[in-house]
Amino acid sequence: MIAVVDYGVGNLRSVAKALESVGAEVIIAERPEQLVDADRILLPGVGAFGSGITTLRDLGFAEELQVQVRELGKPLLGICLGMQLLAEESDEGGRFTGLGWLPGRVEALPGPGDDPRLRSPHMGWNDIVACEPVHPLLRDLGKSRAFYFAHSYHLRLREGAASAGAAPARVIARCDYGVPIAAGVVAGNVAGFQFHPEKSQEAGLRLLRNFVDWSVPE
Repeated sequence: MIAVVDYGVGNLRSVAKALESVGAEVIIAERPEQLVDADRILLPGVGAFGSGITTLRDLGFAEELQVQVRELGKPLLGICLGMQLLAEESDEGGRFTGLGWLPGRVEALPGPGDDPRLRSPHMGWNDIVACEPVHPLLRDLGKSRAFYFAHSYHLRLREGAASAGAAPARVIARCDYGVPIAAGVVAGNVAGFQFHPEKSQEAGLRLLRNFVDWSVPE
């Protein structure tokens, strides 16, 4: 069973329906204790980092996620803002501390510079390129696939570093938007994607199927 964390951000029903369409049993977790019986957890999100992390803590999810994901080792997938909240800190709207599971900082996308096509937010379809070796979450996608993005900030990951006892982190997929963007990252049983799989048609569903089947190495 996959628990989709409901902390008041995003269209959780579209995420749940996408997971159900690839064979997952899904619960939308409105209370932290509902994470206990889940086999794996999905942290969605749209909006600002500060309000997102504050609400996650105020509702008690941050503390329970620490137990279920970091102590018990359940696989977790963060998407869009959900991925960014896994970082150590963010510059969005001030300085905020994240969950600290991914070593790095969430920073604003650069301005368009000499290319007026590079507007912020980065919204719409963009190709991702899987990094070698291809991670199991990206299997059967090919080396380059289009996914749907909607964000103004991105995670600058310190690859090879580890936060608070976590496994070393690495970028598993990149895209280009004037600068290289970490489209997908992983650190042990924690993974995140900057794009929205639930809005990315066949490729997005394949990725979610891979998450359902993901066996995290010991």
